[in-house]
Amino acid sequence: MKTPYTHIYKVLRLNRFIVLSVLLMAFCSSMISLYQVRQVQQNFLNKTFAISPEGGVLPLELVSQKDQLAVEVKSHLDQFHRYFYDLNTSNYKENIAKALWLGNSSVDQVYRQKKADGVYNRLLQYSLVQRVTKIESTVNLGEEPYSFEVTTWFEINRGSSTEKYQLVTSGELIRVDRSFPNNPHGLLITNFFENQLIKQPDEH
Repeated sequence: MKTPYTHIYKVLRLNRFIVLSVLLMAFCSSMISLYQVRQVQQNFLNKTFAISPEGGVLPLELVSQKDQLAVEVKSHLDQFHRYFYDLNTSNYKENIAKALWLGNSSVDQVYRQKKADGVYNRLLQYSLVQRVTKIESTVNLGEEPYSFEVTTWFEINRGSSTEKYQLVTSGELIRVDRSFPNNPHGLLITNFFENQLIKQPDEH
């Protein structure tokens, strides 16, 4: 026997079906939209842009950070050793300040020890020129911190004579936030040591 409620129940079931269908469609639409936004974001992150001298926007493809790590590490070590050991009376304060940005307290300790030993006083007193001539570095990029060993060749010009030296240093590198222009590679030297200093024989 049909009652007025039978018709109401059918209407309610139909309304519930419609509501659930709309909700399901909205959910699916949202998921598809999020996926598309994610894809666009990933494509955008794979590109960077530079401004040309004429004001135009130039897209540049980004390479993997891992591929660039070896290049950045060696550049960081080269830059540090040139700042720390390529010195003369007019540039040593500025160079040392720049070098200290590239390492932690272990670099500062080596600097303070050299200062206590009178290295920089002799540089000023005798107007010495200490010039880096060559740098070779080996780095283990297997895991962080990255251990390294660097051989630096430099010469000290004493006016009438020139002395040549070979210095072996070692330490580790960790990643930090990039800081332009102080630390553009986003790397920091830790556990820094001067292991061996060898005076090269005079060439005749």
